Amino acid sequence: MSGPTAKTITEDEYFYGHKACAGCGGALAVRIALKVLGRRAVAVLPAGCMSAVGFNFPNLCFANNAIISTFAGTASMMTGIEAGLKARGLSDYTVVGFAGDGGTADIGLQALSGCIDRNDDVIYICYDNEAYMNTGTQKSSLTPFGASTTTTPAGSIVRGNTREKKDLLRIVAAHGIPYAATASVGYLDDYMMKVEKASRIRGTKFIHVLAPCPTGWGARTDMTVELARKAVDTGLWRLEEFENGEFRLNRGMSDPAGIRDYIRSQKRFAHLTDEDIAHIERFRDARWKDDAQGRSERGL
Repeated sequence: MSGPTAKTITEDEYFYGHKACAGCGGALAVRIALKVLGRRAVAVLPAGCMSAVGFNFPNLCFANNAIISTFAGTASMMTGIEAGLKARGLSDYTVVGFAGDGGTADIGLQALSGCIDRNDDVIYICYDNEAYMNTGTQKSSLTPFGASTTTTPAGSIVRGNTREKKDLLRIVAAHGIPYAATASVGYLDDYMMKVEKASRIRGTKFIHVLAPCPTGWGARTDMTVELARKAVDTGLWRLEEFENGEFRLNRGMSDPAGIRDYIRSQKRFAHLTDEDIAHIERFRDARWKDDAQGRSERGL
C-alpha cells in the first residue's frame, strides 16, 4: 500500500521548539505522526518524556491542540475527548495519544484495554524507548533482556534485566482490535504508511514504534535512526500489522549476524558476555520460528 513519504509529506511542522535530548527517537515519532495526521489532530500525552519536553511554560511546542493526561489515563482521556468532539457534531478530527513504554505497557495498560474494548475511534501510539527515561532510566516491562537500568543495574551476579520484553502487540491484538502495528523510526516510510492507514480505519488503532533514547541507551546522538533500523534488520524488533484477525509481517530479518554489533554499540549492554548475547539470539530465533510455524499452519 502506498502512503506518505519523505518526498510527499507536508513541510508544515506541528511539534517543534521542544526541549528533547539530542537524537531523541520519541520526538521524531511524535513529529512525523503529526505531520501525517495534520493540524486537526488532537494530541493527548501523559506524564513522560514528550509531555516534559513539549509543554514548557510559557511555550507550547504543539501547533495542534494538545493536552497532558494523568500518567495512567492516556486512553481514558482520549475517550472523553473523542466523545466530546462527537457530541459537538464535529467529524474532521483525529484523536491521537502519544505515550511511552512505561505509560502504555505498565501503568496505562488498564485504560488502553478499556479503550479497545469500547472500540473508541482513536489512535494510540506508544513510542518505545525501552525504559522510564523521563525519570532516570528505570526498567519497564518493555525493557529488553540484559539491559542495565537504575532499577536493574548490572552487577557480578545479576547482569541487568532478567526478564524478556513483553509482547505488547499480541496483548493488544488479543482484544480483537481493528488495527494494530509495530513500527520503527529507522523505517519512517513504513511508520508513516501505518499512521496514515490507521487514520482511515474506524475504531481503536494502536501503533507501537521503536524510538531509541541515546541518553538511556548509552549511544551516540547521531545513531538514533541507525539503531532503530538495525533493531529491525537483526530481528530484535519486528515490523508487523494485525488486521482482520490476522498478523502480517512487513519486513524480514535481513542481518541476523549483526546482532552483536547492535548490542555492543550501546552502553546499557556493555556488561553482557558472549553467553548472554547467545541467549538473546536463541530467544529471537525461537520467536521467529514460532511465528513462521503459525503462519504455515494458517496457510499464510
